[in-house]
Amino acid sequence: MPLTLYRRHRKGCEASRPEGSFSGEFEESRRGAKRCSCVIHASGTLAGKFNRKRTGCFKWDDAREVAAKWEAAGAWGGPIQPPEPAPPPTTAPRGVTIADATDAYLAKCQNRGIQSATLNKYRTFVKQLRAYGENGGYRFMDQLTVADMDRFYASWKDGKRARAKKLERLKAFVRFCVKREWLSKDIAEDLEAPEGSSIPAHKTPFTDAELERIYTACDRLLPIPPGPGHRGWSGEDVKDFILLSIYTGLRISDVATFDVTKRLKGNDVFLRMHKTRKELYTWIPDWLVARLRDRASRNGSQIFRTGDSRVVATATKLWRARMDKVFALAGPFEEKATPHRFRHTFVRILLEKGVPVADVAELIGDTEEMVRRHYARWVPERQARLTYILKEAFAEKAKPKIVAIR
Repeated sequence: MPLTLYRRHRKGCEASRPEGSFSGEFEESRRGAKRCSCVIHASGTLAGKFNRKRTGCFKWDDAREVAAKWEAAGAWGGPIQPPEPAPPPTTAPRGVTIADATDAYLAKCQNRGIQSATLNKYRTFVKQLRAYGENGGYRFMDQLTVADMDRFYASWKDGKRARAKKLERLKAFVRFCVKREWLSKDIAEDLEAPEGSSIPAHKTPFTDAELERIYTACDRLLPIPPGPGHRGWSGEDVKDFILLSIYTGLRISDVATFDVTKRLKGNDVFLRMHKTRKELYTWIPDWLVARLRDRASRNGSQIFRTGDSRVVATATKLWRARMDKVFALAGPFEEKATPHRFRHTFVRILLEKGVPVADVAELIGDTEEMVRRHYARWVPERQARLTYILKEAFAEKAKPKIVAIR
């Protein structure tokens, strides 16, 4: 009978399997199974003698060759060492690990001075790539292949547009490695974004009627007493948070960490440093300034700080939970209510009042093209232009005679 092959796991197994446990080739070929370099053994009967013996191999193909030689000889022999693997190409020298390459890539991203929210997306991508390498038993960059990129891409559970954005980061990372000769070729070159991912996302600001329902829900919200590690809060706190979001267009993380000593000067709220290296502000009315100053007298300069933690993600998460309570009272909504829709509402209000698209784009830190693509329905000049085109197109067309019907 043919010999049976199995891997016997040692202490410190890379796949975290218990010492002395066994696994077979079929088990390791399952999707998501972790790989390790524990030695493969053979068991069976040769020349009437049952035995278990180390093959001295770490790969199944090499172990099968050893077992086949023992079977052909009809006797148990010593372990046969598999042939030495071919040296890696000189254009992609072995020695640059996935961890080192991803750390260098993150350092490059940080040197660009990109926003923390965007940098977190790069960190998430790097974390997923490292996890894929660990699960596949890969340590070095030159172990990754085109097929690995296919499998890694297929493992993402994001939506169409999120997958397309993450694919851009993957391709940029691979080009980064090719340029430094850590990879011999672009292994992500032929990956394509999902069908339909280039279609502009549908932006859904809150309507004035929905805002009234949200403010009413704030008034109905019962106060939450203070607890370990956090302040008490009420619907008035949430209302202040919402008003600042709508009047400035700031993202939820910026509002959650808003510091009046750094952001508020008179009626002007600091947004960011403009591309021209000049500060950029937006204006808020006197009554809102008074509300914010009153909060600062009670809570300190960080008027929406929720507790002892100074981690931005923690503060943002707590305010999302509070918003969800208000949205539940104010609902239902045709589109899912999220704090980011207040930023869309800021844009909608400006465009409906006839603020030029260029100025709106400057206030939210984006391009005119992006504003026109995502907020086209609220751009009056667009509708006026289309109306003019239609009038001109049908101006000379024949009109039907009007006949009175008895």
